[in-house]
Amino acid sequence: MSKNNTPVPQEAAVSALTDAYFNRSKGILQIFGDAVVTYALFMRRPVVSAPRLMVDWLEAIAAVRDVTFDIDLQYPEGKWVGAGEPILYLTGSFQHLVDLETIFLQKLGAACVAAYNADAMCTELPNVAFLAFDARHCAGTDMAELMAYAASVGASRARRKAGAVGFVGNATDATAHYFDQAGGLGTMPHAIIGYAGSTLRAAEMFHEAYPEEKLTVLVDYFGREVTDALEVCRRFPDLVEGGRLAVRLDTLGSRYLEGLDPSTAYAVLDRNAPESIRGYRSEAELRYLIGPGVSAAAIWKMREELTEAGFDKARIVASSGFGPAKCRVMAIAQAPIDIVGTGSFLPQDWHETYATADIVEYDSVPRVKIGREFLLRK
Repeated sequence: MSKNNTPVPQEAAVSALTDAYFNRSKGILQIFGDAVVTYALFMRRPVVSAPRLMVDWLEAIAAVRDVTFDIDLQYPEGKWVGAGEPILYLTGSFQHLVDLETIFLQKLGAACVAAYNADAMCTELPNVAFLAFDARHCAGTDMAELMAYAASVGASRARRKAGAVGFVGNATDATAHYFDQAGGLGTMPHAIIGYAGSTLRAAEMFHEAYPEEKLTVLVDYFGREVTDALEVCRRFPDLVEGGRLAVRLDTLGSRYLEGLDPSTAYAVLDRNAPESIRGYRSEAELRYLIGPGVSAAAIWKMREELTEAGFDKARIVASSGFGPAKCRVMAIAQAPIDIVGTGSFLPQDWHETYATADIVEYDSVPRVKIGREFLLRK
């Protein structure tokens, strides 16, 4: 490991993971001589700068190669970056940088887009805590680390600009440190409810196994969200009063929460957030408001039922498709969510995650391909 806990790169691994033409470029430089070059790294869409994992990796491999790279951040971590604006300039030996481009770009682009999405979500719902449940949707552990880091960057930006609660934890021990947690957070999957045979019995099993832990209970397994939520609250009134019990809504998008249909969903929102359904709404927004699954109406319905039964201190955790667009609609409906569990800050369109690097100086002489002059240092 390097001094900053970044795995020390192995030269053989770098060569194997790098585009062949970069390896061949290195061979040319070894024959015809090195140069000092400056790369401009940029993206084609607005993002939030999230360069730390890339920078740590570059510094680690520079130490292995006994060289120095000058990394000039134009947009420090957590800053908004416009489309086409260089996030940083990277200067050093051409021979030692050329075969790193494939890998350092992999470590930049997706993280910046995910940080942008996380910031947007946390800013839309500033009073809601978020949990990063993205790990099982990632393509391997490297991506999982990038995404957890990105969520923490986006959340930090939302805290600074909007006073948001932001992301407070995630699902795995390996990346919990990005959220200042000792380990991953979470209670149980649906499988434990199936194993237990009832929602209540699953809650009892968890509490017996982990009596000091807060209890969050999935209530959609049997399609009796309200009935099962109330049954669990009646079984654990002390946990409710202590703010240590939450019900998690994860209802499939193919059905309505117990007790709801299109007409009753309208009625629920008309009672609690009438302005949300009286303006123009797109089809997607209407689905988030009054459609099946975990809609704003479903969340308001659960809040009404819990409060009416005397469980006003029971918290609500919402999951299922909570990306920037859905969070925006939940804000319009003032949905009474305490916590959102989400992996939907992950980039949806991967074409937008492509970071690009162009050399803009050779031995201090500005030079870049036609059409990329905007990357030259000002």
